[in-house]
Amino acid sequence: MTDRGALDRGALVAQARRVVVKVGSSSLTTADGGIDPARIRHLVDVLAAARGRGVEVVLVSSGAIAAGLAPLGLTRRPSALATQQAAASVGQGLLVHRYQEELARHGLVTGQVLLTVDDVIRRAHYRNAHQTFAKLLELGVLPIVNENDTVATSEIRFGDNDRLAALVAHLVHADLLVLLSDVDGLYDGPPTQPGSTLIPAIRSEDDLARVDIGSAGTSGVGTGGMATKIDAVRIATGAGIPVILTSADQAAAALSGADVGTVFQVTGKRRPTRLLWLAHATEPKGSLVLDPGAVAAVTERRASLLAAGITAVTGVFSAGDPVSLVDPEHRPVARGLVNFDADELPGLLGRSSKDLSRELGSAYEREVVHRDDLILLQVY
Repeated sequence: MTDRGALDRGALVAQARRVVVKVGSSSLTTADGGIDPARIRHLVDVLAAARGRGVEVVLVSSGAIAAGLAPLGLTRRPSALATQQAAASVGQGLLVHRYQEELARHGLVTGQVLLTVDDVIRRAHYRNAHQTFAKLLELGVLPIVNENDTVATSEIRFGDNDRLAALVAHLVHADLLVLLSDVDGLYDGPPTQPGSTLIPAIRSEDDLARVDIGSAGTSGVGTGGMATKIDAVRIATGAGIPVILTSADQAAAALSGADVGTVFQVTGKRRPTRLLWLAHATEPKGSLVLDPGAVAAVTERRASLLAAGITAVTGVFSAGDPVSLVDPEHRPVARGLVNFDADELPGLLGRSSKDLSRELGSAYEREVVHRDDLILLQVY
């Protein structure tokens, strides 16, 4: 397995012309939670070397909240959302300024991109985000991405930068995702447990399912552990992007194709990016209960959802919000962006589009969820 993993890793890196690199808070901070200038400098040197080889790089960097702890007199990452947002507000500028200084040593320019879920699931926002990344890379800028923690809410947020990195990799059409952590790869047991060994390559979901992920990698300044990284791996590889997981100390070796860390091979094909975000970066605001005919139409014929096939509505939502589509037993079938407010729908249920148009006007002839704004979660 080791030889095969090394060969795969080297080929993946050699062929990757656009790479997303994610680094966690624990890989950038000192023991007391502040930003470690030496670690930032080392990471930037590695990224600059990759750029020198002609590789386009997008960096997803945690650390904004961690950078704001010391200036605010905090010793640990706060649990209260408002305090997290205050720390992010203070720390984001400090973090990016440090990156700017270090990248300038290599003659590189950086641009900050702060994202919220709305930026990538609402059509107009998504297009703008995609175009922004495309232009930054065209101009030779190294984008630095983070969630906009200062405005994100507990209900509408990515939750961790591992998942954000996987989604950004798809958004920018990356050839490779590199997750840098405080552990040097995926082990077949807890890394600190005697007898646990590094797994050099994962080739399928079945391989992954046999691994005891545990809680390796958890720290006091970040939000993620190994479980969040594996979630990110599943998103990326399932959407056609290979992943390398290793420690920040081994970043240079990983980006040179050396036999370090764990490589995760592709398990699926690329799909429309906005729908990938819809599936993995949103929490539904409510549910639409479908009758059996509507379930078949959505899952088998990939049709839009019409009011005639809905039997009940739950939750509070507005037009454009994500909702779950569930079958008569309330099992999730799909997720989509709804075209009506929750309080509009009860009077429309079970009625044909022609009847609604005739009685209420042409605005009510539209789909409740258009097929272009819908992604299946379960295929019958």
